[in-house]
Amino acid sequence: MKKRNKKRYEAAFKARVAVDAMKERESLAQIGHRHGVHPVQVGQWRRQLEENAAEVFGGSAEAREFEKERDELLRKIGELTVERDFLSRGLQRSR
Repeated sequence: MKKRNKKRYEAAFKARVAVDAMKERESLAQIGHRHGVHPVQVGQWRRQLEENAAEVFGGSAEAREFEKERDELLRKIGELTVERDFLSRGLQRSR
C-alpha cells in the first residue's frame, strides 16, 4: 500500500483563502471548490484567522514574554556589573 503525502499549503495561500471566507460573499463550499481545498479546511483556517487576528497588531504572547525576559536579564547584568566594579575598586584599595 502506497503512503499518501499530506498536501502542504503556504501561509500566504491560507491567509488569502481565510480572508475570502471572512468576507462571507460565498459559502465555504464555493470558496473551497474555487481554491481546490476542502470546505472544512477553509472553515478551520477562517477560525484560526479570527482567533489570532489580534496578534497581527499587538504581537504574540511569546514575543511579549521574550521582551520581558530580555529586560529582566539586562537589568540583572547591570546590577552584576556595578557589583563587580565596586568590589574590584575595594580590592585595589586594600593592596
